[in-house]
Amino acid sequence: MQAASRESYKVAAEHLDAYARSADPVAVAHTANDLLAVAGLLRREPRLRRALSDPARSGADRAGLLGEMLRGKISEGALDLLASLVSGRWSAPSQLLDGAERLGVEAVLASVEAAGDLGEVEDELFRFGQVVAGQPGLSAVLSNPVAPVDQRGVLVGELLAGKAKLATVRLIEVALAGFGGRSFTGSLTRLVELAAERRDRQVAYVTVAAPLTDEEERRLGARLSAMYGREVSVKQTVDPEVLGGVSVQVGSDLYDGTVLRRLNETRNALAKR
Repeated sequence: MQAASRESYKVAAEHLDAYARSADPVAVAHTANDLLAVAGLLRREPRLRRALSDPARSGADRAGLLGEMLRGKISEGALDLLASLVSGRWSAPSQLLDGAERLGVEAVLASVEAAGDLGEVEDELFRFGQVVAGQPGLSAVLSNPVAPVDQRGVLVGELLAGKAKLATVRLIEVALAGFGGRSFTGSLTRLVELAAERRDRQVAYVTVAAPLTDEEERRLGARLSAMYGREVSVKQTVDPEVLGGVSVQVGSDLYDGTVLRRLNETRNALAKR
């Protein structure tokens, strides 16, 4: 987002945090569903996006237009948050859509945080991404932008019935639609990171040839936390092809100490002789 859009989103996000602190987690979850439903409407209706982000209209005018359309159709909590969102300045209609979608996601995360389930939802999102990555056929189906999102959502619901929290399933549905214009895989990754951020943690993606023990994972997490000055959430991927060692990615930082990397470096050095 550009500066004006970021500031507008920040104001709405602060309102969401204040609302979530005082509301029941179930009510926050309902509000989140309303926010995501309106984000879906904005995705389908470009003319509405333009009208609600039109700089020629005052913020109060845009909020009034929103109220005329949605009052009585969504909760008052959701309407108040959306009014705060559209009252701000937006650099482009697409950024208003991104803001509405992000606000809905943060509301889902706020609801599970209040219920004490945020860490579990974070882990479920990551594990589902791992399952999909390990099954090319499933990945192709869920990532197919031509297939209707609702149809793919039904498949996700069937796969996760009784195995994941409703909030996790709802967030995966957001990923199916391409959260923030990302691919399905990229959307899942971003959702994991947002869940971690809400717990004031940074995500470390760790790739190993064989699973780390709980103690090894704890020590690695503690070392990374000391390096980055904040708690680190370790997400482990087992890939026998790396042969040994460990690869760690935190944001744009990559520490690759795998045997595979060393072999590739040796091969490349020999090829240059």
